[in-house]
Amino acid sequence: MERLRDPETGCPWDLQQDFRSIAPSTLEECYELVHAIEHDDFAHVAEELGDVLFQVVFYAQLGRERHLHSFASITDTLVRKLLRRHPHVFAGGEIEGVAPAGASIGEVQESWESIKQAERDSRSQGGTLDDVPIALPALPRAQKLQKRAARVGFDWPQLSGVLDKVQEELAELRAAVDAGEGEQVEQEMGDVLFSCVNLARHLDVDAEAALRRASGKFERRFRRMEAIAAQRGETLDGLDEHGLDELWHLAKELD
Repeated sequence: MERLRDPETGCPWDLQQDFRSIAPSTLEECYELVHAIEHDDFAHVAEELGDVLFQVVFYAQLGRERHLHSFASITDTLVRKLLRRHPHVFAGGEIEGVAPAGASIGEVQESWESIKQAERDSRSQGGTLDDVPIALPALPRAQKLQKRAARVGFDWPQLSGVLDKVQEELAELRAAVDAGEGEQVEQEMGDVLFSCVNLARHLDVDAEAALRRASGKFERRFRRMEAIAAQRGETLDGLDEHGLDELWHLAKELD
């Protein structure tokens, strides 16, 4: 990385980059890693992990050049955080300390949240939602906001209440659509999505992963529709609603 960023002999592209310019690549590499894992493509997991690691190394070099941080300080901060957040493993917060065994998962989670809240308080982020990153994708951010609110009791006690809320938001969306209220439609659509994320959380389903899986399923079936149509000498844009529906059901039967 030092060679790539060398002002005289480095790579022109790498020399032009800064923290903001490579941030989109960081997200892309993380998604490619998740894609490989979700598709059990373990032959490429190591490669994708390397790409993610490269992003960390890149940021470390940028920080070192500006005297902000180094790779060593990044890993040191990580180790200190892990020691601090795992007192049930590292007694006294020391790497050689061994805590007595026997902590339950519930106790570990309670301790974890207590420690994280103390960290937020030390950063003057005492609010329950203060450190939920704004840059998170919308679905996981919604789920994280709801999870945080639930920790202080702001949550539906029963799944039935969540289901009723989804139906209520759908009814409000339908009313806005019927009234032709464009701006209100967007707001109500957002409420429907937010409620669906909450439903996913109550069902112990990760909303982002579930939607990615559904998108993948749709893509697979749609490609089958195209293939079937091609075998018949047809194209999808040349079919009517009945023909498209027939192909869709044929594609579904192949799952």
